[in-house]
Amino acid sequence: METQKWLSIAAICISLIQMSIAVGSTSKEDDKITSLPGQPQVSFNQYGGYITIDEYQNRALFYYFVEAETEAASKPLVLWLNGGPGCSSLGAGAFSEHGPFRPSGGANLTVNEYSWNKEANMLYLESPAGVGFSYSANESFYDLVNDTITAQDNVVFLEKWFLKFPEYQNRSFFITGESYAGHYVPQLAQLIIESGLQFNLKGIAIGNPLVEFNSDINSQGEYYWTHGLISDECYGLVNSVCNMSQLWRESFITGSLSDGCKLVNSEISAEIPYEIDNYDVTADVCLSDDSSTTAQKHPLRARFKILSSSRSRFEGGENIDVCVQEKTGTYLNMKQVQAALHAKLIGISHWSFCSQVMNYDERNLEMPTIDVVGSIVSSGIRVLVYSGDQDSVIPFISTRTLVDGLANKLKMNTTSTYKAWLQDKQVGGWTQVYGDILTYATIRGASHMAPFSSPSRSLTLFTAFLAGTPLV
Repeated sequence: METQKWLSIAAICISLIQMSIAVGSTSKEDDKITSLPGQPQVSFNQYGGYITIDEYQNRALFYYFVEAETEAASKPLVLWLNGGPGCSSLGAGAFSEHGPFRPSGGANLTVNEYSWNKEANMLYLESPAGVGFSYSANESFYDLVNDTITAQDNVVFLEKWFLKFPEYQNRSFFITGESYAGHYVPQLAQLIIESGLQFNLKGIAIGNPLVEFNSDINSQGEYYWTHGLISDECYGLVNSVCNMSQLWRESFITGSLSDGCKLVNSEISAEIPYEIDNYDVTADVCLSDDSSTTAQKHPLRARFKILSSSRSRFEGGENIDVCVQEKTGTYLNMKQVQAALHAKLIGISHWSFCSQVMNYDERNLEMPTIDVVGSIVSSGIRVLVYSGDQDSVIPFISTRTLVDGLANKLKMNTTSTYKAWLQDKQVGGWTQVYGDILTYATIRGASHMAPFSSPSRSLTLFTAFLAGTPLV
């Protein structure tokens, strides 16, 4: 009798889930974007809109989807997630990194020559609710957000999105992202695998990812010193008085600094001026009077510079607009742009790169996900971990050590030893492959947001990843 009772409850739960998925499942044509303001003419389709995650709480996630430039019906589907936690995949991934367009000022867009939709159908998700245009009408949700909720909501999003776009249900599927997506991506992949969902998951890729807090954050001190950003004396203090992970905890968990950490913080602040971007230590910064895109000062959120006029950096002759993030903020806050995207401002007065309303459980940052990455590898799903080598926030120093340690733990043989890979007869970075399923790669000259600062090399890496071919 008791067994029958629980079977009945389970059946009811399954029914409710199915009803939840079905509710609000409108045609994808309702979300089709005719044209974005200032957009050059293109031949591929674009979609933007909401997937309701919780009908009762009125919680919905915003997505932007661009089909591949050519042969969309045969190319894979790629989900992209930015990190933060709490930063926008629309503003960063889609409009500042590897989407088809980049804002050039005002209501104007230019074509991104190195858009990832040259190789795949790209799905950008603003997650969790409270990020960008995604929202919860019940604002108490914003005080409860953590990794578990984010992964569960993202699974529901995908289930409902595939109902709206059934032609992609059996398509080769990849999950990608950067920074705190070192949590989001493997946790989502693991949940998909454990749930037995019929998504054709082929691989995951994470760039400059947070996967082991102590290792990743403490490697900042070594990176600063080896790149000439701090003095020998300051490096000595970091190693003996207050390391970087301790400084982070006291800043963001306890809220007060010990005398040792005050000293280290003061020395680092004096030696690394604000005109150095920790996320791209060799780049110029944007000089702009626009303060609307300023992010919270958070160790895993890009510091969007707000000084005065625009300058650029170059990657192999490519002109990189270092003010594209500021221009993206201006563009996405235009009413005509929001209308074209089918986006709404719910409970906020303006769109921002990183959430101003959501309180993410900061304790989750210290939960390692390197073993979750290992479980993905063990399930037979291909994994790419890559690092822009000019990032001091999640330095490659830690990441490559963690990947190598994971390979050793899983007893994986090196199938391609550490070597340089080339793009257009120039070194694109370095790479090492384990068991033909786990790959580590650096992107030479790239920042924390590698596709922004090194677009052509990032596209080369992305293309090889999708094809499952080695970098050469």
